[in-house]
Amino acid sequence: MTALATALGAAVVQAAGTDAWAGFRGRLARLVGLGDSGRERVELERLDRTAAALSEPAGEAGERERQRQQVMWETRVADLMESLPDDQRARFAVECRALLEEAARRAERGGAGGGGGVSGNTFHGPAAVQTGSHNQQHNHFGRGT
Repeated sequence: MTALATALGAAVVQAAGTDAWAGFRGRLARLVGLGDSGRERVELERLDRTAAALSEPAGEAGERERQRQQVMWETRVADLMESLPDDQRARFAVECRALLEEAARRAERGGAGGGGGVSGNTFHGPAAVQTGSHNQQHNHFGRGT
């Protein structure tokens, strides 16, 4: 249960701002909304706030915000799973895994457009690019760590 919540928290942060976000956002809101249209609407708004928060900061502030958002979604999903009856929790877990598998496939294909990789970017100075699924990278340029 904890591993699944952690993976979903990471997937939210990873998908935000990508071509895959709209589909991921809608599917996660339906899943966490548990079939209630009012709850789904609330979750969509919460996901929109997450995407907005992740689009602003860069550098250390951005990394702190990514971590904050990931933990927030991990906690949200873990709390929800804990509150569900066993049979509903099992169905929820199956649907979560399916969402994560789809997100991983999209990431491998490079989002909705397919093909993977990075294109149309110009880097001036040190830069790092990473693609993949459920991975994390920390880069430090310059003299300090």
